[in-house]
Parts: sequence; structure tokens; C-alpha cells
Amino acid sequence: MRHFWVVGTDTDVGKTMVTTMLMCHLQRQGLQVTPYKPVQTGEVYENGHGYYHDTAMYEKHSLQKLQQEHINSYSLKEAASPHYAAKLEGQSIDVKELLQQIQFLQDAYDIVICEGAGGLFVPFTAPNGTTLLDVIVSSKLPVVLVTRTSLGTINHTLLTIEALRARQIDILGIVFNGDTGSSIEQDNIQTILQYYPIPYAIIPQLKDKSQLMDYAMTHTTLFERLFHYESSIN
Repeated sequence: MRHFWVVGTDTDVGKTMVTTMLMCHLQRQGLQVTPYKPVQTGEVYENGHGYYHDTAMYEKHSLQKLQQEHINSYSLKEAASPHYAAKLEGQSIDVKELLQQIQFLQDAYDIVICEGAGGLFVPFTAPNGTTLLDVIVSSKLPVVLVTRTSLGTINHTLLTIEALRARQIDILGIVFNGDTGSSIEQDNIQTILQYYPIPYAIIPQLKDKSQLMDYAMTHTTLFERLFHYESSIN
């Protein structure tokens, strides 16, 4: 395997930012890398133009030309859980199609970074309730977990890790996103790492998302794990 998921403890924890940063860092190593957001929701309108935040960020920052048909399968207008957003548009998400696309991309690129939607138990389909976690299990790919540093992160992060470990999903590392340097945040990070001493990166709170490319992840134990993981396979 040369590919992985970026998943989060919740929505808006910074999965897209982390996916974009890892994409660019790995592209700089001379690898052909594509992000893939199976399902994105919440169309944004600005100046009469509609777009989706996640794939727009990929395209804005990628160092390689991205194929639009390779970076997303379902774009749904409502900012809601994928199953409900699809229902509002009279659609249903074909999980088999998503898994086939992931396999196709693995054959076409050195690295595919699949970005989840929301948290692990976000449903993609109803009424049978296929979740993002089910798709990850079926893909047989490891994950990078993105979490907050603020109050509540210990519980959310440990529960997410337990859910992944219970399904024997390999966790490549953790990204602690939005750190302001407070003593509470530092204790939160250290407490989580005491439970699970795995590779990690800490991203400071950014005043503007345009700053994301100024932060270098290459010095972190997470990136060392990722690059060693990729290099040892090639």
C-alpha cells in the first residue's frame, strides 16, 4: 500500500487543510499524488459563483495538475450529513462505486490521500447505514487522524482511536490542529500521546488559511513515518 486516509474526530477539525499540506509535501518528494474526497457537501456561493471548499483548496495549492474527475465522486449542495444531503437531491451514494474509484486511483498514482467527511460514523447511505468507517474498512487503507487541541479533545480522540483499533485499522499518526500554545492544550496533547505513543504533528492556529503552506510538516515524526512508509514500499 502507498495510500492512506485523512480522517477527523469531527467536522471542521482541519481534514482538508491537512490533506492539502500532506499532498504538497509528498509532491515535493517527486511523487505523483492525488487527493480524493469521495463525498463533499455544502456548496459555497461567492460573487454568483458556486464551488466546494475542499476540492477548491486541493486545486489551489497542488504542485501538480489535478484531474477533476479523480478528486471527487459526489458533490452535494446541502451542508449536511452525506446521506441526508444526497436524499435532498434525490440521489443515493453508491459505496461500491467509491471503492472502485479508490482502487482505480491506487493503480494510477504513487499516493492517493482519501479525505473523510465529518467523523468516522457519518452515514453515507440510509436506511442500511453504511458509514465512512465501513468504507475505510473495506478500502483496507491506513489512516492519519486529525484532531483539535482544545478542551474535549482527549475524549473525542481516544474514542476515535478505539473505534479504529477495534476494526484493526492501522493509524499512521495524529495531527493536532489549531494549537495556541496554552498549558491546557499541551497537557491534552501529552495525555493523548501517553495513551497512544504514535507519530504526530502539531499545527499552530493559523490566522488565515493562506498560511497553511508556510508550515513545514517535514520535521515532524508523522511525516518521517509517512515518508519512510512510502519509501520502504517503492
